[in-house]
Amino acid sequence: MTFSKGSTMNAGRNSAVVDSSPRSVERRSRKAVVAGTLGHVLEWFDFGVYAYVAVILAQNFFPSDDPTASLLASFAAFGVGFAARPLGGYFFGRMGDKRGRRAVLLATLLLMAVATLGIAATPDYQSIGIAAPALLVFFRLLQGFSAGGETTTAAAFLVEWAPPKKRGLFGSFMQIGSAAGLLLGTLVVALVTMIVGAEGMSDWGWRIPFIIGGILAPIAFIIRRATDETPMFTAAVRTTQQETPVPGKGAEEPRLSSFRRVLRAFLFTMFWSVAFYFFLTYMPTFLQREFEVTAGDSLWINTIAMLFYICIIPIAGALSDRFGRKPLLISSCVGFIVLPWPLFSFLTGGAGFGAVLVVVMVVGLLLALYTGPAAATLAEFFPTATRSSGMAIGYSLSTVVFGGFTPYIATWLIDATGNSLAPVFYVGIVAVLAVIFLATQKEKAKLEME
Repeated sequence: MTFSKGSTMNAGRNSAVVDSSPRSVERRSRKAVVAGTLGHVLEWFDFGVYAYVAVILAQNFFPSDDPTASLLASFAAFGVGFAARPLGGYFFGRMGDKRGRRAVLLATLLLMAVATLGIAATPDYQSIGIAAPALLVFFRLLQGFSAGGETTTAAAFLVEWAPPKKRGLFGSFMQIGSAAGLLLGTLVVALVTMIVGAEGMSDWGWRIPFIIGGILAPIAFIIRRATDETPMFTAAVRTTQQETPVPGKGAEEPRLSSFRRVLRAFLFTMFWSVAFYFFLTYMPTFLQREFEVTAGDSLWINTIAMLFYICIIPIAGALSDRFGRKPLLISSCVGFIVLPWPLFSFLTGGAGFGAVLVVVMVVGLLLALYTGPAAATLAEFFPTATRSSGMAIGYSLSTVVFGGFTPYIATWLIDATGNSLAPVFYVGIVAVLAVIFLATQKEKAKLEME
């Protein structure tokens, strides 16, 4: 086990005073869902706003005669934030297994707020030269370090609070929080653009969304601070306290077994990351550059499509509790293999607002089939004692390799091939690999978690 003496003592004190009646447990579980989801909304609002102002940041921090080069540099800085995620995942993951999930969720929220306000306050390239992009990258690294611990700890927190037959539903709120945060970012960027105008947005207005994200963090911090540690973690710590170790034998899981679990998490997250960041961060840029959709229309299309996507996520999570995780996960991958190419090919001939919206909503539906059951599936790979760290390491590494640089790879593929649909083929290839992996995995929706 990785539980520390401090966590054992704290769990023991908490268990002595907490009301364990069914009504109390239900009330505390609802409170935990609100706390985990709301904090995640603000965490991902802060993290995602960058993607929605990437074109503006390219002009202000990475000036170049070649607009594509500037945009590539801006998206590279976006991807750099993901490079810090494995470190954050390892640090906060071990903290979550030793001190509890709640402590991590408080720490990551504060760190994200500091990094986001730092971006808002950073002068542009014309003011301080090369120090401007250097500071931007530094604060992106802090954001990535925070997100590396936040995402999977929030997933573990929600799934461990879930009743046995509702892990998919409860876990889906982690993805709802991610999407809602990015949606809020889209909405704020669109509204600020309408108020200050395109010129004002490029000059100073881009800072406003970052300021909003930073100052809202204390609200989520207060709500999270009022929640309890998960019953599953508390029970596992209590069990550890009562166990008598065998002389000469450690309680740690064998390294090979632990490595295999982390590898499964890495492979499972592969498609999740690519599809998620293609849909939720790159899509506005994709629509503007390749299909001549105006900046305002692309943001509103993404906003409406994300609202639809958020509504489907809990339905997919609940369906996975009833019918199993694999049918929904594999259906999502097959959909991404078959449908995006003809859908986006249709748009290349010129299409109106409604047609573009329908296409993006279909992509959102396919994504929800995967992300709805995803948090529960990921949590079911690990035992309670190593869930926080194992999930964080596997998920974060995969997100770095396959997710964070998706906007960069998509932009580069279009430029290298001259084919506006090149990113669609990239997503489809990763979906094929995901189907092969999922076909080898055991269904765990109806089994008890370790």
